[in-house]
Amino acid sequence: MSRAKRKLDHIQYALNDKPSGMTGFDDVQIVHQSLPDSSVEEVSLHSEVGGLNLSSPFFINAMTGGGGEKTLEINASLARAAKETGIAVSVGSQMSAIKDKQERRTYSIVRKENPDGVIFGNIGSEATLSQALEAVEMIEADALQIHLNVIQELAMPEGDRSFNGALERISHIANELSIPVIVKETGFGISREAAAKLNDTAVTAIDAGGYGGTNFSSIENSRQQRKKLFFDHWGIPTAASIVETVSVTEKTVLASGGIQSSIDILKSLILGASAAGIAGKFLRILTEDGESALIKEIEYVNEDLVMMMTALGCRNVSSLHRAPVVISGDLYHWLHSRGLHPEQFSRRS
Repeated sequence: MSRAKRKLDHIQYALNDKPSGMTGFDDVQIVHQSLPDSSVEEVSLHSEVGGLNLSSPFFINAMTGGGGEKTLEINASLARAAKETGIAVSVGSQMSAIKDKQERRTYSIVRKENPDGVIFGNIGSEATLSQALEAVEMIEADALQIHLNVIQELAMPEGDRSFNGALERISHIANELSIPVIVKETGFGISREAAAKLNDTAVTAIDAGGYGGTNFSSIENSRQQRKKLFFDHWGIPTAASIVETVSVTEKTVLASGGIQSSIDILKSLILGASAAGIAGKFLRILTEDGESALIKEIEYVNEDLVMMMTALGCRNVSSLHRAPVVISGDLYHWLHSRGLHPEQFSRRS
């Protein structure tokens, strides 16, 4: 199967695959503040990722590219929505265009449609420095995501089977690039062990990319006869992965993986993330209801975040990191078992 055909299959499978909802956010209960001493006019949604100023603490996360005209149309719409609302946007893996120059336009359209916006490039951890530089040049990227997708590759019939040297390649790229480098998981979660290794490199940010959203093992299993079903329920829930990552790194932490709503974003920020990436939810809105509906949804999320931050007395994103929440259920059990002291979140102010 061609890489372009596989990209198109991924889109269709992602649209048909319903998120499990097992992100862990349902186990996070926000402690209400009856005297917030705040107003909506005082709230700022600005966030910072490696020197990049984001107008909102969420962005359109990596989805597609490299699948011909269909993916070009999707990326063009995502770019226009990002431009209209002022949020950042990431392209999907650019390895397709690096290997097939005809696919470059399915990515470069994002910069063409959004010339002044914050745009993240995207490559895999197998990429070389020269490939990373090519990805950056292709879209004039403001930052570069390097994705980790071990489980997807192992579940994929034609996927990689060797992952040796990934950390060294990531470190080399982060040392050489002049723009921020973001390392992200693709739906199976960053553990504190992995975050600690990345903390010793020059990467700028770590995207937890937890379990609970688009399941790439399930997608790949849909494409083959002998299914590796043991990977379908493999991974660290997004909420747990955020805490695991925050516990050991000084880097900026980003959140993604099954984030469906403004309350999910808010909980991600409270748990320690500086911004959250949304992919599947935005893709469904775009394909089912159109570009205008996506723009309206992004505007609604911004409004929701301002309201909730006002209710908590939090005037900026960093102050959310001190907002108290009570953690219960499976998330409490996970964090307690991993020695991450879930009770600490209920006692801060």
